[in-house]
Amino acid sequence: MLQHPQIDPVAIAIGPLKIHWYGLTYLVGFVAGWWLGKIRTRKPWSPINEEQMGDLLFYLALGVILGGRVGYVLFYNFDAFLADPLWLLRVWEGGMSFHGGLLGVIFAMWWYGRKVECGFWRMADFVAPLVPVGLGAGRIGNFINGELWGKPTDVAWGMVFRTAPDSLARHPSQLYQFALEGVALFVILWWFSSRQRPRMAVSGLFLIGYGVFRFMVEFVRQPDPQLGYLAFDWLTMGQVLSFPMIVVGAALMFIAYRKQAE
Repeated sequence: MLQHPQIDPVAIAIGPLKIHWYGLTYLVGFVAGWWLGKIRTRKPWSPINEEQMGDLLFYLALGVILGGRVGYVLFYNFDAFLADPLWLLRVWEGGMSFHGGLLGVIFAMWWYGRKVECGFWRMADFVAPLVPVGLGAGRIGNFINGELWGKPTDVAWGMVFRTAPDSLARHPSQLYQFALEGVALFVILWWFSSRQRPRMAVSGLFLIGYGVFRFMVEFVRQPDPQLGYLAFDWLTMGQVLSFPMIVVGAALMFIAYRKQAE
């Protein structure tokens, strides 16, 4: 049985100014995405050039932060927002939804794509391999905060979280998600997109990969207390939101390769 390292969520405090680890992990994700994006702009089929990568990152960052926070409020904790509307702005306290962030990124890609006269799917296929880096960084932020822990377990790597309501060893589900949604998904997509693929194929693979990995981890992740299980004593909101991603991703892959074969 392991003990969760008690890490101060505040990384740097200068007077009233406090910089949280959670915010820094997002910064790491954005910087890494920018750097990897500049590498991808050197591909002959890149929809943007190296100088435009900074502008694209700005749009994506807005999409992630605004979409992620609004999505968390709508999907997971609308009652808390009604009780304290300013809670929406306290991003450093945690509470971001990937699915809301994805919708924000989709809007940002469409918006920036129109600005540079680039089709949506070309832009989406370019951005998709960059997303897992930010996902992985965000899960490390969740782990540092001691939030989103898993169900009780007797596995050797079970971890006791001081933020949990008991002293039971639990699955460190944040690290599972870091390994799957961050590392594994990045490797798969980076390899797959290393050469030109049919349009929509990279985006489709991203949706399938994330959807499958998230659906799997939800079986060992503690459901959000304000929601609990939605049905069957195992179905969570994360699974409800991830299943359509798998279906849409599979449809995109099918369409992409069918068009190529025609």
